[in-house]
Amino acid sequence: MESSAPAWAAEQRQEAFRELIERHSRMVFRMAYRITGNEQDAEDVVQETFLKAYRGMDRFDSRASFSTWVFRIASNCAIDLLRKRKRRPEAPAFADGPDGPGASSADPSPQDAAQGSEIGRRVNGALAALTPQERTAFVLRHFEGQPIEEIARLLGVRANAAKQTVFRAVRKLRLELAPLREESR
Repeated sequence: MESSAPAWAAEQRQEAFRELIERHSRMVFRMAYRITGNEQDAEDVVQETFLKAYRGMDRFDSRASFSTWVFRIASNCAIDLLRKRKRRPEAPAFADGPDGPGASSADPSPQDAAQGSEIGRRVNGALAALTPQERTAFVLRHFEGQPIEEIARLLGVRANAAKQTVFRAVRKLRLELAPLREESR
């Protein structure tokens, strides 16, 4: 009688990976949505991310964090998708709440909604003007709360380069959004 260990091991590997997907897919979707600005693109990035992660599990260094590794794959997939389509992100989820589209919990007043949508439109336009790498670095730093060293690892650059990328993104956003500050005074 032949041993069924290989089939059993494969089933265990698939179950373990399914648990990793369940644990990390929301975080990957949130980041992808903020980078791509499109729900369908974000879903495509999530699918591509976990497909690449599954195929590359033998290259995963277990001394590192799985979330760091999958975040790097996801950010690269999002940047690749934007570059392949040679377009900027559409209207990203920044105005919708921290978890993406429809995540806002309270219904604003009509006046707040009008003001919020105008501000959101202008912020989204400013974010869309960033390069994919700047946008990714900004999202990772200011929305995901990642430290510079982690952003550097995720982008595959040195810490100083990651810090400069975040700085450039912030500077561009400040310049682009300066009129909003003037209008609110």
